[in-house]
Amino acid sequence: MDGGAENSSSSRLVETGEWAGWRTWQGMDPFEDQSGPFYFREDETGRVTCAFRAEPKHMNGGGFMHGGCMMTFADFCLFAIAWRDLAGSHAVTVSLNGEFVGPARPGDLVTATGEVVRAGGSLLFVRGLISTGSSPMLNFSGVIKKIRNR
Repeated sequence: MDGGAENSSSSRLVETGEWAGWRTWQGMDPFEDQSGPFYFREDETGRVTCAFRAEPKHMNGGGFMHGGCMMTFADFCLFAIAWRDLAGSHAVTVSLNGEFVGPARPGDLVTATGEVVRAGGSLLFVRGLISTGSSPMLNFSGVIKKIRNR
């Protein structure tokens, strides 16, 4: 969700269905809308979990989740994990790194958790892990830069 205002007023709370109680930024980033839909929620301790349901459109020719889909979801997760630190700001991804460690298949619930390692000045450093249940898929880290409105 690069460049968008990542705050609670720009996210939408889902009220029905499998994702009731989760938030999404659908309608704000055309590429993520096409790639997702992706969701996030914050628990009572402030820990953010991101998730989506793997569909056939997310798979590669071998029938496993495409690496580009995993990295797109990781980019979404950077912003969701840091959403409180980004409140009222526009931001872009400066760096995104990932190590692929496992697959996902159609129907899997893909989740991610992580943490803001450092939030000082205009840069935020975030890391996380994408999994299906107890099976890790992608270890990721990235840097987000807050940008000024022009």
